[in-house]
Amino acid sequence: MVFPHPVRVEPGGPHGHTYAAVAVRAGDDPEPGAGLPAALRRIRFTGWLAPPDSGWLVAVAVPGGGTVAAGRRGIVDVGAWLAAGRPGTVLAIRVLADRQLALAGWADGEELGRYVSDPSREPGADEDVLPEPLGAEYAPAFATACGRPEMAGDLAVVLAEELDPDSVIESERLARVLRLLGLPTWVVAVAALPRDVPTGPRAREMSRLGAGVPGLPGLLCGPVAAVVRRRPPPPVVADPPRGASGIDPWLL
Repeated sequence: MVFPHPVRVEPGGPHGHTYAAVAVRAGDDPEPGAGLPAALRRIRFTGWLAPPDSGWLVAVAVPGGGTVAAGRRGIVDVGAWLAAGRPGTVLAIRVLADRQLALAGWADGEELGRYVSDPSREPGADEDVLPEPLGAEYAPAFATACGRPEMAGDLAVVLAEELDPDSVIESERLARVLRLLGLPTWVVAVAALPRDVPTGPRAREMSRLGAGVPGLPGLLCGPVAAVVRRRPPPPVVADPPRGASGIDPWLL
């Protein structure tokens, strides 16, 4: 099984991690302690399921930036599948090399919106995709769905901020987002798996799934599924804003 690992990014910039997770409010799970694990097994999810914390159930995807479940599903697609027909709140989180943060949320089966801090860093993005944060206007919907409507304004400010990539990483932005929404802040450290997560659960407290199979058999199924799932998932936002191509029309 392959686990998230540090990734070297632009010269002069900080190191970064790639990781992803989906969070379901524990009180919204129709079968606490059984509903989410069973759903992850059905979708043949690869990753880790943490015990309830701060009122949330968190599943960490492996690999963080790739396809992690059947049907060419990345973490956002997993969130959408879990939210379909499910009451309550589901939030998908993804960080790419600490250069891009993506969020997507659902409440009672309805999608609330999608946020990407820098759409130009989406794998396979065209050169004319704008690098500005996209989706900060969904902050009130995210905050309300997480039971923190009073944090909507602060969350909007955090999501709309354009970070200096040479000095600030997206995990720092995510840490602020998690605090505002009341989610476990240790999510920013899940790249430590399969070792214990700093400030979070010990590895032995987490359930491991390999292509939906728990325990030791999953250690065999996970790598096999990874070979089949080499094709990346669809982008978080299918049609991001674009700028001018930079080509002088008089040269055409």
